[in-house]
Amino acid sequence: MTRFAFTIEFDGRPFMGWQHQDHGPSVQQAIEDALHAITGEDALVHAAGRTDAGVHALGMRAHADVEKDLSPFRLMEALNAHLRAVPVAILACEAVAGDWHARFSCLARHYVYRIVNRRAPLTFEKGLKWRIPADLDAHAMHEAAQLLVGRHDFTTFRSAHCQSASPVKTLDRLDVVRTGDEIAIHASARSFLHHQVRSMVGCLAMVGRGQWQADDLRAARDAADRSRLGLNAPPDGLYFVRADYP
Repeated sequence: MTRFAFTIEFDGRPFMGWQHQDHGPSVQQAIEDALHAITGEDALVHAAGRTDAGVHALGMRAHADVEKDLSPFRLMEALNAHLRAVPVAILACEAVAGDWHARFSCLARHYVYRIVNRRAPLTFEKGLKWRIPADLDAHAMHEAAQLLVGRHDFTTFRSAHCQSASPVKTLDRLDVVRTGDEIAIHASARSFLHHQVRSMVGCLAMVGRGQWQADDLRAARDAADRSRLGLNAPPDGLYFVRADYP
């Protein structure tokens, strides 16, 4: 039995999310089906994070245990061959220790949310970024974002369906960077609540539009009340960038 670790890129638009779903396709199921076709085994694929429907990944980490004798390169090539009908690619594959776990060994997770701040509609990147036509003040967004960095009760920014045992998380980074008409919001933490990044981005967009001030964001944070959320951003612009391990 060999434990293989994968680095995975995917376009989330055709999927109901990473995890198995009864009502539609998932990234997890696509990879497990490919593994079964290659090995004849029912291997379970564990990921560093569970992305929602429409959320993308540049470097998701995952692992699976395989009994068949395969080299990492051969397995990667075979998986990509079987996945060519869907927008999922295995960027890297390696054999790892049996106690290495894509989720539980992870020390940090990094996301980026991509906004296009222009009046013209999106063409090539529709579904891959969030277009906001109103002018955004990225500097005000970045300054307000620092109110969320650190250890807080993030109940306001947590989905009602979140299964995390505690709403208290430590956010290590939340930076807002503008390059031309594109705004990237970088978020890093050991772990995130369900919808946390999208909810934070939605509220920062309200700050950028002048609908909220930094004090409004602080009040929403301190209220620890989901009903105080200003806006939950769409999944389109959210990307799982990478996961860090020892």
